[in-house]
Amino acid sequence: MNKHPKPIPWKTGDILDATGGDLVAGPGNGVFDSIAIDSRNVAAGELFVAIVGEVHDGHAFVHGVLDQGVRGVLVENKKARELMHGDLDTRRVTVIGVADTTRALGDLAAFNRCRTPLKVIALTGSNGKTSTRTMLTHIVEQRYETLSPKANFNNEIGMPLTLLRLEEMHTLAVLELGMNKSGEIRRLAEICRPDIGMITNVAPAHLEGLGSIEDILRAKGELLEGLNIGGRTILNADDSRVAGLAKNAPGEVLMFGLSDRAAVRASHISDKGHRLSFHMEVPGATTEVTLATPGKFMVSNALAAAAAGYLLEIPLSEIKTGLERFQPVNGRMHIRELANGICLIDDAYNANPYSVKAALDTLKQMGQQRSRIVVLGDMLELGKDSAALHRDVGQHVALTAPHRLYLTGNFAGDTAQGARDGGMDPDQISIGSIREIAADLISRADSRDNILVKGSRGMRMERIVKELTNMFGQR
Repeated sequence: MNKHPKPIPWKTGDILDATGGDLVAGPGNGVFDSIAIDSRNVAAGELFVAIVGEVHDGHAFVHGVLDQGVRGVLVENKKARELMHGDLDTRRVTVIGVADTTRALGDLAAFNRCRTPLKVIALTGSNGKTSTRTMLTHIVEQRYETLSPKANFNNEIGMPLTLLRLEEMHTLAVLELGMNKSGEIRRLAEICRPDIGMITNVAPAHLEGLGSIEDILRAKGELLEGLNIGGRTILNADDSRVAGLAKNAPGEVLMFGLSDRAAVRASHISDKGHRLSFHMEVPGATTEVTLATPGKFMVSNALAAAAAGYLLEIPLSEIKTGLERFQPVNGRMHIRELANGICLIDDAYNANPYSVKAALDTLKQMGQQRSRIVVLGDMLELGKDSAALHRDVGQHVALTAPHRLYLTGNFAGDTAQGARDGGMDPDQISIGSIREIAADLISRADSRDNILVKGSRGMRMERIVKELTNMFGQR
C-alpha cells in the first residue's frame, strides 16, 4: 500500500457539481488537493469544510485557517454573509455556500466514490461491526488495494471522511455504518452505494433514539435500500429478525451462522486458552480456523467476514489467513496479561445488553480455576426500558457466578438488584465511582484473577483498565 496517500484532486467545478452549492466569492477555477474539516490540521492546498458540530462550529475557525494559507472554504449560506463582512472577499479565497455543510460533506464523498471503479462493502449491526470490518480488511487486502476507516469512523461525518481519502489505486472499500436514529443508515448507504451490504445482528442499542427492537431492525434494513445495481446481501442466519430481511433483499442473499440454513457456517468450536478454534465451511470447501480471542461471539463476526470474502471469490486459504491475522483492538475483548498474573479483559469500548451478556459468558468459560471479577458501567441510550434492561443484565451476571461484581453509574442500583434477584450474595456486590473501584481492585489484586471491564462509551471504563495496567504493568 502507498505510504504517502494522494487523494484525487478537486476542481472547484467538481465541488459545485457534487454539492449543488454556489460560488459566493473568489476564483472558480481553483484546484484543491483534498477535503479537510479539522482546522488544527488543515493544509494550505486543502478545501476547508466548516462543519457545525455538537460542540464546535467550524465557521468560527474560517479566518484562522485562511491565516494558515488555505485558499478555499465551504460554508453554510446563512453564515457566508457574516463571514464576508471580514476580508474574505479581498483575499482571493474561493468561498462556496451550501445549505448544510454536513450534508455537503456526504455529497462530496458520494461524488468521490463514483470517480473510480471502486467496489464497496458496507456493514452494519448492533454488535461486532468494528471487529468484523477489521477481520474482513485482513482478508481482502491480500487481493485488493483496500480503503478502510482509520478508526471508528461510521457516522455521517466519519464515513464520508474515509471515502474522501480515496486514491485512484484503491479497488475496494470496507466501510462500517453506524446509527442512533432512523434514516442515518439510509443516508450513509446513499453516499457509499454498496456492492455488498452486510447486517451482522440486531440487539437493544440506541433505543432512546429508535424506540424498539423492531425499529432498530427497520433502521438497519435501510442498508439494503441503498445497494448498488446488482448488489448482494449478507445476513446472519442465527438472528431470526435479520434473516427475515432476506425476503425483501434485492439480488443474491448469502447467509452465515451456526444453523444449517447458513451457507457459510462454523462447527466444532473449541477453547484453546485465550483462543478459539472451529471448522469453517463455505460452499464446496472446509478449513479449520483459530482466532486470537476467547469470545465465542467472535465466531459469528468471522463468518460474516468470510462470507464477504467468499462473494469476492477469495480462496478459502486466504480467508483463513486473514481471519487468523486478526487481533482484538483495545476496548473490544482485548486480553491484557498483567505482570502480576492478572488476566484483564478490556471490553470497555461500548456496551448494550447483548454484548454485555456475551462478554459475561466469555468470562465464565475462561479459566474455571481462576477468580472471575466483573466491572460494569451503565449501558447508555436505552430509553424508557433502561432500568429493566439493567436488571436483566444483573440477573445474567448472577447466572455466570462471578466472585465479585463492581458497578458504577446511574443504573448501578438496578443492575445490583437484578444480580441479587438472581441469587448473587449482596456481599459480593460493590457500587462506587471509577476511582473507588480501581482502588479496591488494586488493593485486592490476586494473580489468579480474571477481570472483565465493560460499559458504554460515555462511561469511560477504560480509566479502570488504565489504572490497573499502570499499577501492575503488562507482560
